Amino acid sequence: MVQDSSQLLSDTVVAVFRANGCLLEWGDAFAEPLGVTSARWQILGALAQAGGPLTAPQMGARMGVSRQGAQKQLNLLVADGLMEKRPNPAHARSPLYYLTSEGGALFSRIDQAWKEHTRTVAQAFSPEELAVTLKVLETLAARHGRPRGGDDHEA
Repeated sequence: MVQDSSQLLSDTVVAVFRANGCLLEWGDAFAEPLGVTSARWQILGALAQAGGPLTAPQMGARMGVSRQGAQKQLNLLVADGLMEKRPNPAHARSPLYYLTSEGGALFSRIDQAWKEHTRTVAQAFSPEELAVTLKVLETLAARHGRPRGGDDHEA
């Protein structure tokens, strides 16, 4: 029996929820030997990939988490000396966060291990399958994400 598109989309969303939970649990175990959780790895990655400082709302938006969720992890990363907080000339109440040298080195170690892992897992898929999956997930995110602008994305 051929399923209709709406049922396939519903099944896909349920699979995304399940995969998200599995990836977070797996990520905690993967990053734990380096002393971080999936949530902290996610925030370190947002800043490392940005190539420059970001605010808590900007990091949350990049990683699909709330400003408050990003802020909680930022506070822990600052306390651990992996990030530092500096005044933001564009917005007094929204400081900029920078990776410290320790934070950058930690992210590099995690990222290297992650890339080794992806080389193994990627063998289960063709490049075409991965490209279609990425397009579908990006479209789902674009259609269901919060509108851009406002307090969550201040400078």
